[in-house]
Parts: sequence; structure tokens; C-alpha cells
Amino acid sequence: MSFKNLNLINPIIRAVTEAGYSKPTEIQYTAIPHILAGKDIIGCAQTGTGKTAAFAMPILQLLKKHTPDHNEIRTLILTPTRELAIQIEESFKVYSKYLPLSQLSIFGGVSAGSQLAALRKRVDILVATPGRLLDLVAERHIDLSKIEIFVLDEADRMLDLGFINDVKNVLKRIPQKRQTLFFSATMPAVIRKFADTILNNPEEITITPVSSTAQTIQQSVYFVEKRDKVDLLISVLQDESILRSLVFTRTKHGANELARQLESTGIDAAAIHGNKSQAARQKALDDFKNNKIRVLVATDLAARGIDIDELPHVVNYELPNIPETYVHRIGRTGRAGAQGTAISFCDDDELSDLKNIQKLIGRMIPVVKPIKHS
Repeated sequence: MSFKNLNLINPIIRAVTEAGYSKPTEIQYTAIPHILAGKDIIGCAQTGTGKTAAFAMPILQLLKKHTPDHNEIRTLILTPTRELAIQIEESFKVYSKYLPLSQLSIFGGVSAGSQLAALRKRVDILVATPGRLLDLVAERHIDLSKIEIFVLDEADRMLDLGFINDVKNVLKRIPQKRQTLFFSATMPAVIRKFADTILNNPEEITITPVSSTAQTIQQSVYFVEKRDKVDLLISVLQDESILRSLVFTRTKHGANELARQLESTGIDAAAIHGNKSQAARQKALDDFKNNKIRVLVATDLAARGIDIDELPHVVNYELPNIPETYVHRIGRTGRAGAQGTAISFCDDDELSDLKNIQKLIGRMIPVVKPIKHS
């Protein structure tokens, strides 16, 4: 299977080939024909499956078919985080390299000045977080009345974070006659019910069940008292073969504190979460990608937009209380057949979370260290 087999136009094939894409992933060769045919899509796919390209390439081709004389936003992609918005915009830039189409991402946490200046120019594809989008719509800087294609990406996180009313508000402002693409890493009943209210006879695509974890990921768990977690992490990171490690905490404060504690012991680390400025978040991510820091401490939401090649090591410093989140977290490593390591720390309060995770993935996670009893 090649991209040519998907009836994509040469400018797109040329761009993705130059970007190093050799053949389409499962979600790409499954979804692209349906999207090109104008169908609505409900897609369930884990991170790392090539989902962004699966909707971006056909959207570009559909928009290329006709270009209106006047400027109007024709595609809206709604996503929960700034990092993911930036990542999607960058992907569109890559795929549209040889097309006369433009894209822009807008998000909160930064001055709206540069975004407003960009909106005065031609924008075919708008990638946005809900809050900033609705602010600019209310101020009449953005007109959504000409939207042809609407994408709701990472729908489970969008709704988990309480954006449901914002999403419904956006839906009221875009044409009812449109193509809608709905993607989510998980598909709980509430998400599926919501999808049914906004889709028209959709094609259903499920790539990898959320309960599965890649065979290339070596999973393990340490039972440890909460107060000993920092020392355990420092001990784990003494292994110099661990060049980079993505460490997950539940809270923003916890991420800040852990990064500070690691730095105090000489381990180069930075935290990334929603309270950080956009500049600080981007710098931390760039430093991590370029090996200037060894550890990136992240909350689940901030990590949604992190796309790093060859990430060998993930640590669940705190276990998530939603089992599917565990699958999503460790899916950051072991991509495209590469080997990965996922280590989890479990204290007494997290035993039920571990039990639920193991029930979901259908296997026991090997224990590295026995429970310490006081």
C-alpha cells in the first residue's frame, strides 16, 4: 500500500515523501478514502497511529478542489491543548508545502495580537482551542459561517476537561451542512452518545483497541511509599543509558515540585503543564527533543501535544485514576516497532488504580520491588 493508491494528488504525495513518509499507517489507508468521499468519520485511535495525517491530507485535497476568490475559513479543527494545536498546524504546513492553502493555530495563554494579525490574512484551515476561539468569535474577529469541514480531535480529553459546553457553542456557530470528523483515543459511552448527535451516517474506524499496549514496550511497576518516590526516581535515573525520560504526574503543582527536586540533585529537568507560558512550554519541549534536558515532567493534558521520535523511557510517577490514560501515557514510547520502557510507581493509595489498569490491559504488570511495610 502506498500513498498513490489512496488517490492523493501529487503535490501532497511529494510533500509527505520529502517529509520521510514511506507508506500510510492503518488509520491513514482506512480513513483517507472515506474522507475524500465526503463521509463523516468517527475514529478511535491511540496516539502515534498517524491520526493527524489521516485527516489533514484529505482535507487539503478537498479544499484544493476549489479556492474561493474571497478569504474565508473553510476548515475548523478543535483541539484541547496549545501544544496539540501547534503540532497540527505544523503538520498541515508540511503536507501543504506545494499547495496554495494556508493554516493558522490560535490558543490562549499568549497575547492575541499576533493571532489577530494573522487572521487578517488568508486562513483556509483554522486550528483552535475552544476558549480562545470563542473569545475571538465573540469579538467578531472570526467568522465560522463558511466552515465546510469540522474536526473534533482528542474528543475524550476535550469532554473530560469540561469543554463540552464550549464545543456545543462552537457547533451552533458553524453550518449544519458540513463534513464532520470525530476522533478520540477512547470511546466511552458518553463520548459515543455525543458523537451520534453531531455526525451524519458516519463511517466508523477503530484501529487499536484502547485496552491494548504495544508488545515492544517493557512494562514494570515498583511498589513504593509516597514519600520515597522522589528517591526512587533519582535512583532509576542513575542508569546513564536512559538518555531521555518523560515523567507523568497528576497535577501541575506536582510537576513543578518534582522538576525542582530533580534539578536540585543535578538532573536536568523541566516541567510542562497548562499554567506555564507558551514560551516556557515550547522551550522545555525543544530542550527535551534536543537532549538539553534529560527529564520532562508533564501532566496528561500537556503531554497530549508531545510528539517525540525515539522516546525510549516513560515513568508513571503517579498512576492515573483513569485506566485508559495509562495506555495513552505509555504509548508515547515503543512507537513504530521501536523498543520502549514504561515504569510505574505505585503507593498504597494507588493500588486500586493499578488493579483497574491491569484489568483493562488484560495482564499483570511485572513487579520490580515489593511493597514496603512500615
